[in-house]
Amino acid sequence: MLKKLLLAWLLSAAAGAQPDLGQIRLPQGFKLELYARVPGARHLGMAPDGTLFVGTTGDKVYAVTPQRKVHELASGLNCPNGVAYADGSLYVCEIQRLSRIKNVLAQLGKKPALETLNASLPDKRHHGYRVLRWGPDKHLYIGIGAPTNVGEVPDPFGSLCRFAPDFKRLEVLQRGVRNTMGFDWSPQDGCLWFSDNGRDMLGDDIPPEELNRAPKAGQHYGFPYRYGANVPDPEWGAKMPAGLKPVEPAAAMQAHMAPLGFRFYRGTMFPQSYRNCIFLATHGSWNRSRPVGYCLMLGRPDGKGKAKTEVFAQGWLRGTQVSGRPVDVQEMPDGALVISDDYAGCLYRLSYGK
Repeated sequence: MLKKLLLAWLLSAAAGAQPDLGQIRLPQGFKLELYARVPGARHLGMAPDGTLFVGTTGDKVYAVTPQRKVHELASGLNCPNGVAYADGSLYVCEIQRLSRIKNVLAQLGKKPALETLNASLPDKRHHGYRVLRWGPDKHLYIGIGAPTNVGEVPDPFGSLCRFAPDFKRLEVLQRGVRNTMGFDWSPQDGCLWFSDNGRDMLGDDIPPEELNRAPKAGQHYGFPYRYGANVPDPEWGAKMPAGLKPVEPAAAMQAHMAPLGFRFYRGTMFPQSYRNCIFLATHGSWNRSRPVGYCLMLGRPDGKGKAKTEVFAQGWLRGTQVSGRPVDVQEMPDGALVISDDYAGCLYRLSYGK
């Protein structure tokens, strides 16, 4: 009940949020500016021309053109958080349904029809917001969160999956994943990485939030039995099946930061030292005694399957005052990054240089 009340407060407060970008602290040479106002902006997709597609946890999906004109693409949906573009079509994922808008760029401003591809995804709302990404294998990937704070769950809950080519069924690739809200593939070796949000109700500092690496399918990442460096969960650790060997995270971060969407940086606008690094949005804590997160993190892979993380941009949280909650990151054709913020209802553009 506390979580529901707090989320309701956050949503009502967000309507009037006015982030002061002058308070955002960035490394020297970087600049953050307002790109567009998009109510409830969550996860992002992009067409080759730079048109952005923006999912929400309300009922709408938006498109933002390279001229920064905002179009409402669809409404009346059930938390259409996941969006992904491929071959002229936009794929939209609600909690229980995957749909497609064909020839989407020619239909901006026309309220196009959605073609249902799969209407039988799990319908649990707890950790039910979906994230979509096209993989290098031409499959559409999706996270299916565990519909609980902690506990054993059947497939496909608590997993990272991909759709079959006809979109009619899910193939479970990675298990023991409490709730992944972001994934990308390394431009160096093509390996899949994903974020995972740790459980609640173990205090302010455990378990750590995770950034995971998946060099092959069929691995287990610990939930609900283990967290961090194979630390047993106090409730479920003794129940771990014999022979199970959970994969340790590539990077562990402060508990309750809520890491969501991220991208490996492939562009050339930023200095060379940022090439192939991870830019990760942290949504921020909802139940920690002293709030944490509300920032953009940087991850530096070490080439050995691990990564070091550090704060890259902060200032959306000042004491206990919140002005923004980063959700997702999208690299633009010119090498700038766009960051979504569902609390302030906007997109930011992060650039470097003049």
